[in-house]
Amino acid sequence: MSETAEPAQPQPRGPGRNLPAAIGVGAGLAAVVVACLLWWNWGFVLLVAAMLSRGAVEVARAVRRLGMRPATVPIVFGTVLIVVGSYAAAQTEHLLGLTPNAVTIGSLGLTVLAALVWRMPGGSDGYVRDSAASLFLIGYLPTLGSFLSLLMAPADGAARVATFILCIVMSDTGGYVVGVLVGKHPMAPRISPKKTWEGFAGSIVAAAAMGAFLAVFALHTEFWKGILIGIALVFAGTGGDLIESMIKRDVGIKDMSHVLPGHGGVMDRLDSLLVGAPIAWIVMYLLVPGG
Repeated sequence: MSETAEPAQPQPRGPGRNLPAAIGVGAGLAAVVVACLLWWNWGFVLLVAAMLSRGAVEVARAVRRLGMRPATVPIVFGTVLIVVGSYAAAQTEHLLGLTPNAVTIGSLGLTVLAALVWRMPGGSDGYVRDSAASLFLIGYLPTLGSFLSLLMAPADGAARVATFILCIVMSDTGGYVVGVLVGKHPMAPRISPKKTWEGFAGSIVAAAAMGAFLAVFALHTEFWKGILIGIALVFAGTGGDLIESMIKRDVGIKDMSHVLPGHGGVMDRLDSLLVGAPIAWIVMYLLVPGG
């Protein structure tokens, strides 16, 4: 006789996030970002450099679970150089003649070379594997993150960054609220079971509304351009969430770290922003004058 498989039993839920801690940390980070955008743009760039560097450390530790050994030290230094150097070039272009794009490309090239050389003393065994991990980190963090510096570079850079961040925040908020209330149809059940198509629709409505508002009152351009910015960032932000979920599932972890109480790791907060940054820069560069 063949045995009948037992029906899968639902797994008990864990205690979940520490909601008060999550709210406190989130409010604190938001206050720092707002203060920097209003009064000290360099502070925002330095914050981005610090968070991306921490994110690089978290991802490096994660991929070590797969037997990979990325060159964390040169990647962290390269991340700071790329982010800070790009913005510094924008602020001094009239004096030194270096464009942000040139500094970004040059810094990326130096970071790649440094990572490849850094691994050489470890011998040839696993060199390609470890170098591939290094290039993955460089492509994922400093390359995508460098677009935050490029967003901040124009005269209205603070408004562009605020539009980008608030559209991502509203996308997350709208998706969460609608998903909790009426979400029934999973978007990617094998990657992120809690994401639903209903929540995705809520993200589009919320981000498009915020984009339209900020286009008129912050970017001083037509409202329909803000709608396009908001919708583009919903797709980018959702993609960023799913990409990080794929990484965490592959390495077998729930959170990248526990450095941010109630949130997990820095990468658990950067995932949407990282993928959204190049999309925001491209769309605003094309649609909003002065970029």
